[in-house]
Amino acid sequence: MSPLLDNERRALLGIARRAVVEAVEHARLLEVAPLAGALAYPSGVFVTLRRRARLRGCIGQVEAVEPLGQAVARCAMAAALDDPRFNPVRPHELAELEIEISAISRLETISLEAIEVGRHGLMVTRGYQRGLLLPQVATEFRWTSERFLEETCVKAGMERQAWKESAARIEAFTAEVFSEVDLRVEPGMRSG
Repeated sequence: MSPLLDNERRALLGIARRAVVEAVEHARLLEVAPLAGALAYPSGVFVTLRRRARLRGCIGQVEAVEPLGQAVARCAMAAALDDPRFNPVRPHELAELEIEISAISRLETISLEAIEVGRHGLMVTRGYQRGLLLPQVATEFRWTSERFLEETCVKAGMERQAWKESAARIEAFTAEVFSEVDLRVEPGMRSG
């Protein structure tokens, strides 16, 4: 997928914002009208919610199974209501939420030596266990490639060194990450 244009990024952030509001205020999925261009192209995506700069929810899909616009709406709703690490977002929190979207590439097998912190996100799979961390997580915590792999294993509920096992599969992806803050979406513009 080619990089998204600013108007496409703004459209996706608008879809995500409307989906969060619809989910929190009405407990239903936002209906997204048919979209064109990059927004109609299937893509993996993650929607991250932050409140007062702290993580409030993050849900995504790795597989490119539905158009990007629809995937954003579904993941935004799930980030607001279904992230098992948090209670559902409440209506009084909506004005304080900042939304970030990570449109992700296809997964590719990667070795420790090829991992570029800040560029790659990781997924480690062993049997039914699977952990995924977005590229910005490793940058935020200033992890080395090896530490990034270890933390991805921990996220999957595995031992830190599980990535070294022959049964473990290490895959990487890149992400196009953008947020309301990056595009300076004004609070009054977020709700519509």
